[in-house]
Amino acid sequence: MVSRLILVLGDQLNRDVAALRAAQPDDLIVMAEVADEASYVPHHPKKIAFLFAAMRKFAAGLREDGWRVAYTPLDDAGNAGSIVGELLRHAEASGATEVIATEPGEWRLIDALNDCPLKVTQLPDNRFLASHAEFDRWAACRKELRMEWFYRDMRRKTGLLMDEGEPVGGKWNFDHDNRKPAPDEVAFGGPMQFTPDEVVEEVLDLVERRFGNNFGDLRPFWFATDQGQARRALTHFVKGALPKFGDYQDAMLAGDSFLYHGVLSLYLNAGLLTPMEICRAAEEAYEQGHAPINAVEGFIRQIIGWREYMRGIYFREGPDYASRNALGHGRSLPGFYWGAETRMACISHTVAQTKSEAYAHHIQRLMVTGNFALLAGISPQEVQHWYMSVYADAYEWVMSANVIGMSQFADGGIVGSKPYVSSGNYIDRMSDYCGDCAYSVKTKVGEGACPFNLLYWAFMERHRDRFESNPRMAQMYATWDRMDEDKRAQILSEAETFLGRMSQGALV
Repeated sequence: MVSRLILVLGDQLNRDVAALRAAQPDDLIVMAEVADEASYVPHHPKKIAFLFAAMRKFAAGLREDGWRVAYTPLDDAGNAGSIVGELLRHAEASGATEVIATEPGEWRLIDALNDCPLKVTQLPDNRFLASHAEFDRWAACRKELRMEWFYRDMRRKTGLLMDEGEPVGGKWNFDHDNRKPAPDEVAFGGPMQFTPDEVVEEVLDLVERRFGNNFGDLRPFWFATDQGQARRALTHFVKGALPKFGDYQDAMLAGDSFLYHGVLSLYLNAGLLTPMEICRAAEEAYEQGHAPINAVEGFIRQIIGWREYMRGIYFREGPDYASRNALGHGRSLPGFYWGAETRMACISHTVAQTKSEAYAHHIQRLMVTGNFALLAGISPQEVQHWYMSVYADAYEWVMSANVIGMSQFADGGIVGSKPYVSSGNYIDRMSDYCGDCAYSVKTKVGEGACPFNLLYWAFMERHRDRFESNPRMAQMYATWDRMDEDKRAQILSEAETFLGRMSQGALV
C-alpha cells in the first residue's frame, strides 16, 4: 500500500528539493514526460531532450537508492498526457489519496495542482534563497522595487563576498568594470561538452520523432544531463572562463557563441546545480586569487540578485503579470525570429545561434532581439512566447519579469526605471555584428540607414508623453528636439516604411 505520491517535476531534479525531503519509505515518487509540458509552447528540441534525459537519469538514481519510482516516458501507452492525469492514474493504481509536491515555477501548473481532485500539498521551493514571504517583506512600503537594493540584502543574508558586514572590495557593485567591448581573441574554448550516452541517444531519437518540426537544431547535443556532469561544467567554467567573465560578459562575437559564458543557467533552473553551490565556487576562486572581484561579483549578482529578484517579481505580481502591455504594443513577431531571412546582421547572428544552441547570453537577448522587439512595437506576449519557446533555460517564473518587465517595459516600470532601448551604436560598440551588415550603423537616415537608428527615435517620439519627464531620458529628448524638423520627419517616415514592409513579410 502506498501512503502518498511524491511529485517531482522535470525542473526539480535535486535530491534536496522540498517534496523529496518530505518523502517517506512507503511513498511513491511520480515523474512523467507528458505532452502538456512538452508542448504548451513549441520548445526547442534541445530543451526537451535535456529535460527528458536528465529526468530519466534522476529517476534511475532514486531507484538505485531504494526509492519506489513510477516513471512514465512520453511514448508509454498509458501516458495520461498531463501531470494531473499522471497523478490520478498512479493514485488509482496504488491507492494513494494524497500528493506532496514542490511548488511549480509557473502559475499554470500551480493552478492545475490546486484543481486536482486529490489532496495536493505544495511545499515552498527550497532551491531559492528568498521565499515569497521574504521578498514581499522586502518589497513592502517601497516606492520602487530596484534590484540593486534587494541584491545587497541577499549579500548580507548569504555572506557572499562580505567582510564583517561590509562588501569585499569596498563596493557592492563593480559593473563599471564589466562593459568592455568584444575582444580580438577569446582564450576559452567554450562550455564543457558531453558526448551523448545510451540514455541520451534514446531520448534524442524520441525527440527527433515527436518534435522534429520545432524551431531549433537537436543535434549535435552536448548538454550535461546529470548532477555530476553539471558540476564538472561548473568547475570548467570557474577555471577557464570566470577570470575574464566580468570584462566581457556583455560582449558579442559573430564567430563565438559563448565567449566567457558557462551556459550554466539551464542546469541551475532544472535543479542539477544550486545557487549557493555555484556562488561558493565563484567566491572561492576570488579568495584563492584565481578570479578578480569584478568578475566574481558580477557573476554572483546575476544569481542571487537578478535571478532571485525576477522570481520575486513574478510571484508578487500574480498570474496576470505575463499579460501586461503598458505601452500598448501589438505588432506581430516577424518571421525572422523563427529563422526567416533578414538583412540585419545582429538579429541574424543571434537567431542563428539560438536555433543551433538553444542559448544566447543576456545582452543578445536584451539588447538585440529584445531591443528590436521593443523598438518595433511587437506584442510583449508574442515576444515572451518566443523566448519561452527557444531557450533551454526558459521557465515562466524567470522569463516573465525578464521579458514583460525588463526587456519590453510592459509592466509599466516595476522592474526598470526606463526602457532598455538603444540605437545601433550600442550593438556596434559591444560586438562585431555591424561589420558585415547590409545596413550601415553609422547612417542615421536615408539609404542604408540602420533600422535600430530609425526605430529608436520613432519609439522615443511614439511614447513621448510617457517618457519625456523621465530624468534618465531627458538628454535624448533634448537631442531629438535639436534636430532639424525635416530630418525628424524623414526619420519617422522611414521608420514607418520599414515597419510596414516588415509587417508585410518583405525582406528587411
